[in-house]
Amino acid sequence: MKRILITGAAGAIGQTLRAGLTGLYRPLRLADIKPIQGITADEEGVMGDLTDFSAVGSMMQGIDCVVHLGGVPREGPWEAILNSNIVGTYNVFEAARQAGVRRVIFASSNHVIGYYRVTQTVGIEEPPRPDSRYGLSKVFGEALGRLYADKHGLSVACLRIGSFRPHPENARQLSTWVSPRDLTQLVRRCIDATHYRYLALYGVSGNTRSRWGNPHAAVIGYAPQDNAETYAAHLAVPPDNGADPATAFHGGEFCALEFTGDIESLE
Repeated sequence: MKRILITGAAGAIGQTLRAGLTGLYRPLRLADIKPIQGITADEEGVMGDLTDFSAVGSMMQGIDCVVHLGGVPREGPWEAILNSNIVGTYNVFEAARQAGVRRVIFASSNHVIGYYRVTQTVGIEEPPRPDSRYGLSKVFGEALGRLYADKHGLSVACLRIGSFRPHPENARQLSTWVSPRDLTQLVRRCIDATHYRYLALYGVSGNTRSRWGNPHAAVIGYAPQDNAETYAAHLAVPPDNGADPATAFHGGEFCALEFTGDIESLE
């Protein structure tokens, strides 16, 4: 896998991966809906809207592996989620298939399992429990990846990315944090692994308080180097009385957004 395309390359994760991958894979093709600044000799910059299938098809030409980050990166209105995260993700997988791309690494999210209680460790076998329209779009992407792996033979990795920050900023992120260094390593492992058909992995650092089981990390040799516990002394951990969706469930604040349900009835 030498010819790599990153969609959403102008975003925060995209810029981090660009810094970590440029020079390792030539060329590194960087795609976004807005211009990519400072293109080097080892890079190619392309502009395009993921909802435009022909534009996505052009991005895929001559590519071995796609790292698909593009889309709305947080909760938003249905129309925006539908177009960017659902239609756009379908276009990426279908254009990759048509262009003969061999592998797709899909930026999923921990919000696909957001409504499990924090008292429960969640792995990759539990059914999805999305906490938002955003989380729902990532469930769609994971299922789409499974379809294209089974039906069309693509190699697919779905990364349930945690809280991507330079350092954890609140008590929840002591469990969910992923450092830029660790996420870059994870993506590199997914690119370089010799063979896999379909993997679901949590994009999380080696946090002492992690609540996520990550068995497929060993398949590709992912070994995180950072631990949110390094920052624990600087972060207050509020008591959890079980009455606040933002602290009761894995998805944190996404679970509290627009919440009108009965928290006691959710197990």
